[in-house]
Amino acid sequence: MYKVMDRNEIAALGASLRPIDQKLLKKDASIERLWYQGEESYFDVFLEIQNSEIIWFQFTFRGKVLCWDKENPVMQTGRTNELGTGDMGYYAASKLIKLDRKSDQSFIKLAHSILQTRAGEDIFDRVLKLFKD
Repeated sequence: MYKVMDRNEIAALGASLRPIDQKLLKKDASIERLWYQGEESYFDVFLEIQNSEIIWFQFTFRGKVLCWDKENPVMQTGRTNELGTGDMGYYAASKLIKLDRKSDQSFIKLAHSILQTRAGEDIFDRVLKLFKD
């Protein structure tokens, strides 16, 4: 179970998400990659888009992760090593994910609530549709 947050904290988290410069992301001719980073450490949203369709989505927050993939279109949750104390935890490229056996519904609801604060923006509207499928 994930900690319940009040609406103001959820709104502040959503508002803090900023796009990262596309030049920093790996290039692929057929896939567009988007990365949004929040003010809080270990708070990111990643997307891969192909032919205007989201094919992969990842939401990370405080050592938890929510993943969705077009090939297996279900919301899966897990944990990252980002809050660990080992040296590798300090490097973003070294993030490891261990999926939960059963998805954490409270974390899925929290992620949805944070992303919902950005409803009305095209990319976030498309992400929000993934929660309904």
